[in-house]
Amino acid sequence: MKRRHALALIALAAAGSALPARAAGPTTILNVSYDVMRDFYKDYNPAFAKAWAAKHGGETLTINMSHGGSSKQATSVVNGLEADVITMNQSTDIDLLARNGVVPAEWAKRLPDHSAPFTSATVFLVRKGNPKGIKDWSDLVKPGTQVVIPNPKLSGNGRYTYLTAWGFALRQPGGNEAKAKEFVAALFKNVPVLDSGGRAATTTFMQRQIGDALVTFENEAEMIAREFGRGGFEVVYPSLSILVEPPVAVVDKVVDKRGSRAVATAYLEYLWSPEGQEIAAQNYLRPRDKTVFVKYAAQFPTVKFFTVDESFGDWGRAQKAHFDDGGSFDQIYTPGGR
Repeated sequence: MKRRHALALIALAAAGSALPARAAGPTTILNVSYDVMRDFYKDYNPAFAKAWAAKHGGETLTINMSHGGSSKQATSVVNGLEADVITMNQSTDIDLLARNGVVPAEWAKRLPDHSAPFTSATVFLVRKGNPKGIKDWSDLVKPGTQVVIPNPKLSGNGRYTYLTAWGFALRQPGGNEAKAKEFVAALFKNVPVLDSGGRAATTTFMQRQIGDALVTFENEAEMIAREFGRGGFEVVYPSLSILVEPPVAVVDKVVDKRGSRAVATAYLEYLWSPEGQEIAAQNYLRPRDKTVFVKYAAQFPTVKFFTVDESFGDWGRAQKAHFDDGGSFDQIYTPGGR
C-alpha cells in the first residue's frame, strides 16, 4: 500500500512538472488552404514564424500546410482533419464549418474586412500570341474554343468563374436569368475536363497542353509565370470580374482542443500587418492596405468588379441556387455530353 501511494505521488509530481510545457501551447499549427495559395504561404509562413519567435523568446513554430480544392478541404475539416486555421477562397466553405459547429456562426466578424485580408480578380491565360483572339467572356463560348475551368462543385475557383460568367451575361443588352443560364451552359460545353481544383487545372493547361484558355485567379497567373516561364502564354483581363475575397478563420473546435488559439489567432491577424500585406502584393494578391496597394499598383490593372452580393444576394443563396445538388450547374452540365 505504501509503495502504491509513493508511486502515485511520483506520478502527480511528474504531471505537475509537465504543466508549464502544456500551458505554453503547441508550437505546431496546421493551415488547411486551397491549392493556388501554395506560393503565398511559402513566403508568409517563415515571415510569421520569425515574428512569432521575436515576441516569444525565440520559440520555434512549425506551420504545416494542406492544399486542395477549397470545398474538398473544408469538407475534410468537418470530417476531422485537425486544422488550427482554415484559409479558403470563399465564405461558403467556412460557413460549412459553422453549420457543423466547428466555428461560430459569426466567424467573419472576428477579423477586419469580413475576415478577407486581400482580394483578387479572375483572368484568362491564353496561348502565346492568343491564336483564338480571346479578349472577353463572350469569346469563351465560341465553337471550337476549349476552356479549362475546375469543377464548381468542388472548387471555389470554379465557382468564381461560373458566377462571373453568369454576371457578365446578365449585364449584356437584354440580359436576364434565362439568357445567363444559356450562356454558362455554352461555356461549360467548351470545357474538356473538370479538374478538382485550380492547381490541377493549371497542370491540365500548362503541362498537358489542353485548352485554348485557362480561367483562374490573377495571383495564380503570376505563380504560373514563375514556375513555367512567361514564354508560353499571355494574361488577358476580361471586361468584368467578380471580386474574389478569400476569407480566413480560426477553427475553434481544434484550437480549444489543442490549446493553440493564441498562435492561430496571431497567425491570421498577421495577414493584415504591413509585412503580411507586402507579401500578399508580392504574390499578386491585391492588398487591403492602401499604402501597400499604391506601392504595387502598377502590377494590378484596373478591373471593373462586381460582388457576389450585388448579383446573387450572398454566397449562401448563390450556393443553393447554382452549386448544391440539383442546382443550375447540375442542370446545365452533362459530362461527356459535348
